[in-house]
Amino acid sequence: MRDLRLWPRSLQGQVLLAIALALLVAQTISAVLIWKEQSHRRESGMVSSAAFRLLGPMPSERRRHRDDDERPLPPPFRLERTSQSLQRPDEARLPRVEHELAEVLNAQGFDAAEVIVFERNPLTDRPSLQFMQRHRRELAAISREPMPRLVIASVRQSSGQWLSTRVFSEGGELRVLAPLVGQTIVLYFVLVGAMALILRRMARPLKALTRRVEDFAGNRALDGQLQPDGPEDIQGLIIAHNAMEARIAAMLDEKDVMLGAIGHDLKTPLAALRVRIEAVEDDVERGRMAATIEDINRSLDDILSLARVGRPSDPVEPTELSALVADVIGEFEDMGEPVELGDTDRVVLPVRATWMRRALRNLVSNALRYGERARVTLAKEGRTAVLRIEDDGPGIPENEIARMMEPFTRLDASRNSGTGGTGLGLTLARAIADQHGGTLTLANRRGGDGRITGLDATVRLPLG
Repeated sequence: MRDLRLWPRSLQGQVLLAIALALLVAQTISAVLIWKEQSHRRESGMVSSAAFRLLGPMPSERRRHRDDDERPLPPPFRLERTSQSLQRPDEARLPRVEHELAEVLNAQGFDAAEVIVFERNPLTDRPSLQFMQRHRRELAAISREPMPRLVIASVRQSSGQWLSTRVFSEGGELRVLAPLVGQTIVLYFVLVGAMALILRRMARPLKALTRRVEDFAGNRALDGQLQPDGPEDIQGLIIAHNAMEARIAAMLDEKDVMLGAIGHDLKTPLAALRVRIEAVEDDVERGRMAATIEDINRSLDDILSLARVGRPSDPVEPTELSALVADVIGEFEDMGEPVELGDTDRVVLPVRATWMRRALRNLVSNALRYGERARVTLAKEGRTAVLRIEDDGPGIPENEIARMMEPFTRLDASRNSGTGGTGLGLTLARAIADQHGGTLTLANRRGGDGRITGLDATVRLPLG
């Protein structure tokens, strides 16, 4: 998981990182190819120099070297004849150079029974050290590095005698790496910079579309429609979103009209029925009928409220949440309900106060109905306001907690007002919390022995 966090989350960042990685791979491949070419060129130069000194320059070769535009080589070493090879145990051989040098010597008819080519530190080779001290200028002409590369070629002849020569060569590592590093840096600045500008232009309409969708999902007021911008594909996406947004808005408007009609068509006859039952002489029967009408009214109010919670008409206003909670608790206390207001922190939030009151009333009512008493606290935890309602009831089975958030869901089978209402209280409270960008969670509270001692309903609202 820690590695995944290093990967950028935005489209622009991911594309730029992909381009940077692709450029790095391409430059690495290029560096390897150039390195091989440079190595082959150096090896060919070693072979030519060693063969030239072992065979001796021909007249045509003297003219070629005199007319050559390359940098002049230092004076050749004197050939050294020994009874054994000059190679030391810790010195590395150069197999490819040995093979090429043997082919050149054999092609010229030179007596070469065995060819050994190896590297040596010039500072540990006395003849080379003396030569470098005498010919610093010549060495500087063929190598820009502080220390040239010393290669010794030893050839065993049929007589058993070894003929050896020393060749200085440029190291080449710094001369090859420096231009590649500089080229890579320039390419990164030019290519990545240009792509950043292009991607920024492409990402701007996508960001605008994202904000538009977030505002639409958050029930914020929207003016007009988003203007198509950017490449044709993104413009097509914005046009399709505008069409979808218009269709959804039309459907929501139609739903509001339909709900208004339902509320009017149902509540009007219910009010007339409530007046007519006053003529019933039996007090018990009249009370039952009035309770039934009241139950229907409450159910209708809950259903209409749940349907309209997605498109509230009242504005969002800064509200002192602690004062709102105290007012709601005061209402229950006035009715003689066992409600306790615990510690409350002062929290000011932009909320729809009417809806927030409705959610808190529903949660406190549930706590009183099933848990006999309710305790309410309000705390500020970081950038979140936490409203907690506790009761002392039997709790909810763990496998039923998620289902209790669904509409018309109750633990008991009946739906009368005396035992639990319509089953929309928690659903409406959760919808109101979602409307404000928060969450509603239910959790059983357990004692020290692990037994359930009550239920906690927790509403978390972001501070900003």
